[in-house]
Amino acid sequence: MEFMRQTLYHGLIAALIALPLMILWQAPSRAAELLMLEQAGCSWCKVWNEEVGVAYSKTTEGKFAPLRRVDIHQKLPEDLTGLMVGRFTPTFVVWHEGREIGRIQGYPGGHFFWPMLQEILQQVYPGIGEAAQSGSPS
Repeated sequence: MEFMRQTLYHGLIAALIALPLMILWQAPSRAAELLMLEQAGCSWCKVWNEEVGVAYSKTTEGKFAPLRRVDIHQKLPEDLTGLMVGRFTPTFVVWHEGREIGRIQGYPGGHFFWPMLQEILQQVYPGIGEAAQSGSPS
């Protein structure tokens, strides 16, 4: 009887340890990406790079939607099938789970860019506005 009780106890402990690990090991849904549609010689792309791009990866938005650069004159990768590229650069597209969530065409300056980006990201991450104000992704 004692053997059965110990076996049950050890099985329960193993299950309690294994459950969180199983949850962590499940394939997470792909994070959103901020696609920057750009081309060589784009003067507004250069301005964005200097004003925003240098620090973007360190921001809350950059952690929720890492930057991915896409040259509009190159063949699109397979995972971006269906993306409407257009001719104007820069164009910023929030891409999530194989579809476009929203876009910002052109670079309107930092005062407009960040709120516009947060508004789009809210559709994927509802609490991002508060997280960005507190300075930490949640």
